[in-house]
Amino acid sequence: MGSDTKASRTDVGLLVLRVGIGLLFLYHGFPKITGGVERWTELGQAMGNLGISFAPAFWGFMAAIAEFGGGLALILGILTRPFAGLLLFTMVVAVTHVLNSGRGMSGAAYAVAMAVVFLSLVITGAGAYSLDQCRRRRGCACGCGCACGGEATPKAPIAP
Repeated sequence: MGSDTKASRTDVGLLVLRVGIGLLFLYHGFPKITGGVERWTELGQAMGNLGISFAPAFWGFMAAIAEFGGGLALILGILTRPFAGLLLFTMVVAVTHVLNSGRGMSGAAYAVAMAVVFLSLVITGAGAYSLDQCRRRRGCACGCGCACGGEATPKAPIAP
C-alpha cells in the first residue's frame, strides 16, 4: 500500500469524523441557539464550576454558538482548529459541570469522548477534503499550498 493511499484514507477518515460530529453538534446546538436568554443563562451557569459566575447568559450564548457554529464549521472544514478548540473548551466545562453535580464519570463519559475528538482535530486539522485546505491552496499553481503566487516552481534535477 503506497503512502498516497494511506494519506487519502486518513483524509477520508477525517472527513467522515468531521461531518458526523458536525451533524451531531448542529442537532444539539440548534435548540440552544434558539432557546433565548433563559436557555443561555441556564447553560452559562455551568461556568460557575470554573469560578466564573458573572454574565451567565453571555457564556451560555457563547457555548450555543460554539456548538452550532462549530458543528457547521466542522462539516465544511472551515476554521477547523479554532472551532475544535472552542468545542474542546465547551466539553471541559461540560465535564466539570457533570462531575461537580455528582453524576460521576459515567455521566461525563460523552463529554470526555468529545473532548478527545476535538483535541485530535486541533492537532490534525481538517484534512484534505475541507475548505481549510482549499484556502491554503488558492493561488498555488504547484498544488502544495505554498505561497508561490500562482507560478509553479520547477523542481531541481536530482544529481546522478
